[in-house]
Parts: sequence; C-alpha cells; structure tokens
Amino acid sequence: MADTRFSFTKDQHQPSQKCSRRDFLKLSGLASLTLGLTACGPAAEDDTAQDAASDAAAASFGDNGILRVGMEAAYAPYNWQATTESEYTIPIENVSGAFADGYDVQIAKAVAEGMGLEPIAVKLEWDGLIEALGQGQIDVIIAGMTATDERRESIDFTDPYYVGTYGLMVKAGSQYENATSIQDFSGAAVLGQKDTLLDTVIDEIEGVNHLSPVPSVPDQISNLLAGSCDAITFDVGNIQSMADAHPELVGIIFDEGKGFSEEVPVNIGLAKGQDDIVSQMNDTLATISEDERQEIWAAAVERQPE
Repeated sequence: MADTRFSFTKDQHQPSQKCSRRDFLKLSGLASLTLGLTACGPAAEDDTAQDAASDAAAASFGDNGILRVGMEAAYAPYNWQATTESEYTIPIENVSGAFADGYDVQIAKAVAEGMGLEPIAVKLEWDGLIEALGQGQIDVIIAGMTATDERRESIDFTDPYYVGTYGLMVKAGSQYENATSIQDFSGAAVLGQKDTLLDTVIDEIEGVNHLSPVPSVPDQISNLLAGSCDAITFDVGNIQSMADAHPELVGIIFDEGKGFSEEVPVNIGLAKGQDDIVSQMNDTLATISEDERQEIWAAAVERQPE
C-alpha cells in the first residue's frame, strides 16, 4: 500500500503554527475586505448580500486553527466514514466517534498542513454542501466536486486535485455489456446522481431515456441491481472497487473517442472573496506530483470499505 502521508515545507507567507481565524486573516490579507454598500437598487442589494456572506465566510475561516471540511463521507474512494482512527483519517465533527477517510481526506490533510491548520470533516448531504459553505458552517468543500460554470456563480474553486472520466455500468449479462460507444445506449434507461455531472453527462447519449436522478451513488447501484434502469454513470477511476464490491456489475469503458466528451476535474470549493486562500491552496496542490496523486488514489481504492 502506498504511503500517503505528507510533509510540506511552509513558505514565508504561511503560518508556522496553529492560528485563530483573526490571526490567519491578518496573515492572508483578508482582514481588510470591506462591503460595497454605496450601490442601490434590487440588483445591488443582492450583490451586497452576497458580498456580506462572502466576508462572513472569510472572517470565520480557520477558526481555532481548524479547517472544517464539508463532504458526504459516503462516496468512496473519494471519502467515506470509518469507525477506527488511523494515520489516514480525520475526525468527523458532527458524528460522535466517527472518522473520515479517502482520497479527499488526504488532500484535505495536505492543504490544511500547508496553512498550519488541523482538518476536521463535517458530514453533510451532497445538495447541502454549497449552502453550508455560504453560511459559514464549513470552510471548504473537498468532496469530489467539479467546478462547473453554474457552481462558480455561487462559490470559488482551486485548481483541480484530480481529473477523472465517466463511463457506464450495467448488470452482467445485459444486452449492453459489449457496448463500445455511449451511443449504443440509445433508448436505454440511464440513471445518474442528482446535482452532479454523473447526471448531466447522460444527455450526450442520443435518444437516451434519461431517468430522474437519485441522491447518491449507492442509490444508483441499488436501482441498477433492482433492475430499475439499464445502466448508471460512474467514475472510471472507481471501476475496480465497484467491481470488487459488486461482481454482478460490469463497467463499460468505451473505445477512444466514443465515450463521454470531456474529462472531469475535481476541485476544492471555497466561499467567494478568498483569493489569497485559494492561491495558498493552489501552491500546496502544486507540490503534489501526478505520481503522488496516483499513489494516493490507488491507496484509497485499496482501503475503501466494500
């Protein structure tokens, strides 16, 4: 198993020890943020409200030396809930005696160390993550989230820390098992995960029966096993672990140029107005080589629960 522990050298712009939110803001230059209150009219009021929310989130970032990381803790190998503490885990703040592990958690540990903070997971439903960020309940989203144009209207993102691709999964023996193109699924009933690219990419299939999405990947799998759909979308990077957990399912990887059209970057989400923090996190992410990222991913896949 690959060793995914990190040891980073902090530069002169990063705190060398645990710091309060106020101290961190002084170091990052965010304490000087001010509200633009001179505009008028409904649009200006909306902008002012968003600015106020962004400033409030910035003011609460890293309180008591803690980086509060929002995630589902139910999306292995990105993140999952564990009952035993290990060198790979962090505590889950709102679940007594529980810990979070996964690829996202190792990234959270890395960026937190780069800022002199201690990471703690906050377990939330997927569709509540962005709202929780805006309300200051969490400092960052590290949960396998992609920086889409729609999400960028609400929050900011770092550079990608993982880039994946999507495929389709079917039951063994399915008429689609030997498909070589996503267009072979024309007319098939395909199911995605709500509010994710796992749902929106389905529309690339011409003539597809695009089913109403479900809240989680486990829900996708349950529906496929129950025969409620012909196929589900999935992250190709997770193909081996899904096959190990569900040998009755088959992951389809399509011929070159015949699959879904784009790669899927995964980014850290932050409340707007924290450019200095985004920059610091990008600096830390840049120190993790592609080889290291692959080792971390492979180790997370190996550790994840069945």
